Amino acid sequence: MTTVRVLRWVLAAVLAALAVVVLVATLGGDDDSPSVTVPGCKEASAPEPKDVSLSTPEQTVKRGEALTAEVKTSCGSFEIALDSKRSPKTVNSFVYLAREGFYDGLDFYKAISGFAIYGGDPLGDGAGGPGYSIVEPPPANTTYGKGVVAMAREPSQPPGYSDSRFFVATSLETGLPPDFALLGQVTGSFAAVARIDELATPEQKTSQPVLIEKISITEG
Repeated sequence: MTTVRVLRWVLAAVLAALAVVVLVATLGGDDDSPSVTVPGCKEASAPEPKDVSLSTPEQTVKRGEALTAEVKTSCGSFEIALDSKRSPKTVNSFVYLAREGFYDGLDFYKAISGFAIYGGDPLGDGAGGPGYSIVEPPPANTTYGKGVVAMAREPSQPPGYSDSRFFVATSLETGLPPDFALLGQVTGSFAAVARIDELATPEQKTSQPVLIEKISITEG
């Protein structure tokens, strides 16, 4: 009888241990699967880096032309009223790239909570571009408050420099000097931008990949 009792205790212990293992695995989930941490953001995979070499486009956008960009992302859509009056060259380049499908499938490679979100880099590390650049300094009184969209540049690059990288300000006032080529202003709902900003980590990345699914340009 003693041997039988010992075997029963051993069997019970083994079953209990297996139950704990199953419970931990269930709660822990799959570490390789991205988790949605903000309602309204779909799961997405990070894009592969790609080298791009395009030629500087011809100027087809007219100064003052009414143009709107709809930016569809995995966290929702937002619209940019493009400022062709003050930045015709910058807007022309952005419109060209959008219509070429350049931005489709790229991610927001950088996000600083309460400051700005950054997208448009085909390498995904902040150092990529379309293979060309333009320079169009913004007006001296330009400020970069909430919803302003401008082109990202490195400190070593001249004021007004732009390639394909852009940022959307999420702060009421970023305090940035007027050195960044102006693209436009987010109009209507700011919810998608706010969701991406909410995913920002201390490492200035997003806690899950956020993709630019498509940028569409409409006239008028």
